[in-house]
Amino acid sequence: MSLQEFVPTPRFDEYREVFKDFFNMERRDDGVLLVEAHTQGGPIQLSVQNHRALGQMLKTVGADPDNEVLILTGSGDEFMMRSDPEGFALEEEDLPHWAYEYAYKDGRINVSSLVNDLEIPTIGLFNGHGFHSEIVLMCDITLAADDATIFDLHYDIGSVPADGIHIAFQELLGVKRAAYALLTGEAITAQKALEWGMVNEVVPRDQLVNRAYAIAGHIMSQPRTTRRLTTQIVRRPWKQRIVSDLDGGFGIQMFGHVAKEQSVHGEQHIRSTVDYVREGRKNNFD
Repeated sequence: MSLQEFVPTPRFDEYREVFKDFFNMERRDDGVLLVEAHTQGGPIQLSVQNHRALGQMLKTVGADPDNEVLILTGSGDEFMMRSDPEGFALEEEDLPHWAYEYAYKDGRINVSSLVNDLEIPTIGLFNGHGFHSEIVLMCDITLAADDATIFDLHYDIGSVPADGIHIAFQELLGVKRAAYALLTGEAITAQKALEWGMVNEVVPRDQLVNRAYAIAGHIMSQPRTTRRLTTQIVRRPWKQRIVSDLDGGFGIQMFGHVAKEQSVHGEQHIRSTVDYVREGRKNNFD
């Protein structure tokens, strides 16, 4: 008998309660875990707090050996189109501190955890219009609602698009399309995203979760070791991108953020910037 016992792994009933203000979690008996990000039950409103919670949640889910497939999505009819009105007060009070804590450290953890800390297959569901789509685009498989629009707003609010979205767009779109999308805030429809290889399937929003469960059921048809090792194979391009581009990209974004000496996440600023997406226009300047 060993002189030491294993350190206990996270318990689902406990961390589901810990993260309930940020994520609704349901896990089936076979270990397929559905995580729906939310803000007060509705679509995600970006804040320092939920930004940090994402990485914490992913690391915890990855540390629980009873999880077998992760389905990750947002809540409601949009993915993320607003910021919490008071969600960046901490950043505004002490920008140099939170530029590191929020923009650099937490951001790197979020993207890296999705790829490196989860040994299980992941299915991302883009449930509606939204920015920060990298979290679902960098899942192993991604489905989009048929009326969803993918876009990046960083440049339009005076921020450098280098917090992981650049990795997702460049890997999936290629250099030229990614450059256009990042510099112009191009609104990419779900159908166009499918044609360009950003997502795997486009389905009606009310069928997203059921379709994800069907795919998860197929994934679960093979042995645990096969599932987990196959995940490491299909994820290698993301791992290589992260090693090459993530830390440096975040460093560039952080420098630009601090150099401005002001927050770029104001609710009114973001709201006025994303109106063109809801209006069905391709860019904010057309």
